[in-house]
Amino acid sequence: MTGVVPVVLVHGGAGDVPLAKRPVHAEGCKRASEEGLRVLLETGDPLEAAIAAVVMLEDDPLFNAGTGACLTSDGTLELDASVMEGARLGVGAVTCLPAYTNPIQIADAVRRDGKHAFYAAEGAARFAERAGFARAADEDMITDAARRRLEQVLAGEADRGWAGSTVGAVACDPSGRVAAATSTGGTVGKTPGRVGDTPLVGAGTWADDRAGACSTTGIGEQIMRFALARHAAELLRAGAPAQEAADAAIAGFGERIGGRGGLILVGPRGDVGHARNTETMSWGLARAGEGAQFGF
Repeated sequence: MTGVVPVVLVHGGAGDVPLAKRPVHAEGCKRASEEGLRVLLETGDPLEAAIAAVVMLEDDPLFNAGTGACLTSDGTLELDASVMEGARLGVGAVTCLPAYTNPIQIADAVRRDGKHAFYAAEGAARFAERAGFARAADEDMITDAARRRLEQVLAGEADRGWAGSTVGAVACDPSGRVAAATSTGGTVGKTPGRVGDTPLVGAGTWADDRAGACSTTGIGEQIMRFALARHAAELLRAGAPAQEAADAAIAGFGERIGGRGGLILVGPRGDVGHARNTETMSWGLARAGEGAQFGF
């Protein structure tokens, strides 16, 4: 396929962002999508574009990924990320990773290394070190907001959700190649060692040039049961337009298991869709030749 207009679509997580903070969350997604498109036009690589967009969100303490991510019940960081490219179905993932600034880059290093596809906990940290990534100091990545939220959850004053939740990006290049990248800190006060949907291919992330690319966000235990990212991509494969597929996937997710969350989706023709059944899901869209869009 040729002649597709390059596009990058980003989400900043499904949840319930307070009204006053919604514009700044959406603006962060807009900037991330613009950076992803810049990289896509410069490199021609949709996975590099998706990763670049996610890196910006990991570096923004507003979002639950990288710096500012939520904490386990022990007050520690355990970070999850995965990437997938649609040409050869190449994947890389890490879970329960300690304080490294950009877990999405480590997930991609796993993909490029090729020995294994998925590393966990201390094994993920050891891989990161071998790959040349420097471990960060916990105090440089843990924010006061994350500490306060954990205190509220442990005291029973708040639920374990996070206003902005997981972050992710999908991209499509002019030849119809697609890719997806997803990163998260998980749920507030999670038991150490808990793994959600984000690092699981087919649940949190999926990309196939013959179908499309998807990144999901929401309650991970539900998303993995429904294989939400793969489910949405298969609707694209069956011929549904991206927005119709996104809406149908979220509707089915809610109806079948009472799932709560959202997703972003891009097809190999460059059509995009985003859907949620939560109060908010900030998003940003950058398409070559057009002004960036954003919302929540």
